[in-house]
Amino acid sequence: MLNKKERYKQFCHDNEEIPFFSQYGWLNCVCGEKNWDIVFIEKDHKIVATMPYYITSKMFFSMILMPKLTQTMGPYIVYPKGQKNERKLSYEKEIMTGLIEKLPQVDFFFQNFHKSISNWLPFKWKGFEQTTNYTYVLEDLSDLDKVFRNFRSNIKTDIKKARKIINIKEDSDLELFYKINKMTFDRQKMSIPYSLKWLNTLDIHCQKNDCRKIFMGYDNQENLHAAIYVVWDNQTMYYLMSGGDPLYRNSGATSLLLWEAIQFAAQKNLKFDFEGSMIEPIERVFRAFGATQVPYFRVMKSKNKFIKLLLMLYKG
Repeated sequence: MLNKKERYKQFCHDNEEIPFFSQYGWLNCVCGEKNWDIVFIEKDHKIVATMPYYITSKMFFSMILMPKLTQTMGPYIVYPKGQKNERKLSYEKEIMTGLIEKLPQVDFFFQNFHKSISNWLPFKWKGFEQTTNYTYVLEDLSDLDKVFRNFRSNIKTDIKKARKIINIKEDSDLELFYKINKMTFDRQKMSIPYSLKWLNTLDIHCQKNDCRKIFMGYDNQENLHAAIYVVWDNQTMYYLMSGGDPLYRNSGATSLLLWEAIQFAAQKNLKFDFEGSMIEPIERVFRAFGATQVPYFRVMKSKNKFIKLLLMLYKG
């Protein structure tokens, strides 16, 4: 008989619509095999809902948190065909309540739910709280000329400027990518939140499953200006990481690389998710690419005021 994770692995294989960041292989990499688990709801011996979670401890508190580089998790529900709206909401209440009751009791709960989850009321009724975050998505890439026309003028200018001096290369040099990725954190006087060793494990998984690409932008003297790292499932491409050399911040290379990635997503008939940001200057850039603002829920629960304060300070 298969254990829970083996069953979830099979469930992911059979349900390609499961969001990228909730898939079995991704969770094994970003959490470590022993640091995540899954709760199910079954009907007629078939799994109809899942909710993976990453569990850890900090300062003697048990916590369910978001793993590194993971945009969203939360419930995934298989709906019966032909449900009317009222029945769908009743079904969601039943399923989500069942998932909540199976979750381990922890001091501190924090998850970003996938943007497909539009109803969090069953969690509210069980004492959870939520805030609304936003990501930015290019939903329709069928007409790339139209997509480009919808870019703000400064983005178009950056792309046109960069085309004159930047050569785009697809590269698998993760160490070089990590170096320039770290420059972005260094410029902001922040510590990079993952090691090269940790990232290499993730990259091996993504390469094995043919779901990642690194775009790098060089000038004619082979100076690396910027690089971006994208991943994808069968629906969406995600702008996962990037980096830029502060010496070349005004070259427009990052805008050009993003445009290259967007065109690549179009070739694969995918949406392009910028992964959003609640930081105003970053949000302004993503909005400038003409992307649609899409809400998703940040769901939280804590046992006392001190832990709640930690929760509010937690950035994910």
